[in-house]
Amino acid sequence: MKVLVVGNGGREHAIAKKLLESTRIKQVFCVPGNGGTATTKGCQNLSLNIDDFQGIERFVMVNNIGLVIVGPELPLSLGIADYFQQRKMMIFGPTKAGAQIESSKSWAKELMLEAGIPTPKAAVFTDAEAAKAYVVEQGTPIVIKADGLASGKGVTVATTVKMAHSAINTIFRGEFGTDNIRVLVEEFLTGQEVSILALTDGITVEPLLPAQDHKAIGEGDKGANTGGMGAYAPAPIVTPELMERIQEEILEPTLAALQKRKIDYRGVLYAGLMITPEGEPKVLEFNCRFGDPETQAVLSLLETPLEDLVLACCQQRLGEYSIRWKSGASVCVVLASGGYPGSYQKGKVITGIEEAEAKGAEVFHAGTQLKHHQLVSDGGRVLGVTATGETLEQAISKAYAAVDCIQFEGVYCRRDIGRRALGDKN
Repeated sequence: MKVLVVGNGGREHAIAKKLLESTRIKQVFCVPGNGGTATTKGCQNLSLNIDDFQGIERFVMVNNIGLVIVGPELPLSLGIADYFQQRKMMIFGPTKAGAQIESSKSWAKELMLEAGIPTPKAAVFTDAEAAKAYVVEQGTPIVIKADGLASGKGVTVATTVKMAHSAINTIFRGEFGTDNIRVLVEEFLTGQEVSILALTDGITVEPLLPAQDHKAIGEGDKGANTGGMGAYAPAPIVTPELMERIQEEILEPTLAALQKRKIDYRGVLYAGLMITPEGEPKVLEFNCRFGDPETQAVLSLLETPLEDLVLACCQQRLGEYSIRWKSGASVCVVLASGGYPGSYQKGKVITGIEEAEAKGAEVFHAGTQLKHHQLVSDGGRVLGVTATGETLEQAISKAYAAVDCIQFEGVYCRRDIGRRALGDKN
């Protein structure tokens, strides 16, 4: 079987490599892919854009590709799943209607309230001055969110009124898009964030291992939000009892609410949760696709062939599967360009990947490009160095030993990925 993966990040490289572990998968094509997929045996990059649905369709038909897997949220929000489903082609990912769960935070919030899903109190505004007045009324800390897609960067936890007003101004200036600008002003919650990536075929919903992402650029979760600086799985804060509650109180009611709206949702339902100090799970956001970098950590522990699960979702057979996992833990440490998530330079020569992999880690490429047979940086998040171990401590140690082998000008990483789970609260 041949598979086409849409996207060019670390998540897509991880998906491609996981698929190629199976003897059933003959070849993986990536649109457009990156330097890692260009150098992975069995992978081939295609010079197509992720929103070129006709171009992708032609390639799929001519090359007899049996399955399309969509990595990023943008093509899903533009209706790539609808396009392929209408042409009776197998595609993994929700329709445009389902993708609203990520492309519109206000739509998602309305769905959650309708379904009785625990989530922070929020108000939606189309006017900046009204939003600012609400901030003054509510006080700080408070959370400011851009309503649409923002690549993980449209959220500000404001500790002062001035900071909240600045975030509101940024959104209404069109920083995260100029169409139908809206802002959510949301109650601030304390606790630990957890990522629950679940698979669904529209009938059954099955969670993968719980993961914890590290969004802030700085150690100790300080500084600006990024697309994610690292992740580990499984997150020990999610006990079997808590996972049962998440299944019954969040995942199943969300799927039922989508069904009630006549949305046939097949793909990943990703719940970004806050586990409060009292142990209560509350939904901060939903995403309509695999998380990045959580996917790198989670798939490293998956034992069931990925293509079996993806096909089961497409064909509404997910209820037939009990997902199998390897023992132990996995950690992904992101190596970023200096200056990220602000401005940064590209084209920096990368060395040491072979040495890193010799340490027992897997290096997933995110923002890389192969130029004149040389690997160079091509994004803010450049690499995801991922390692597994029988314990989380072993996985962390192995990951950072590999990180230390890799060099490029301006390279930056957080040194505390996963350490909170070991009792380090700083």
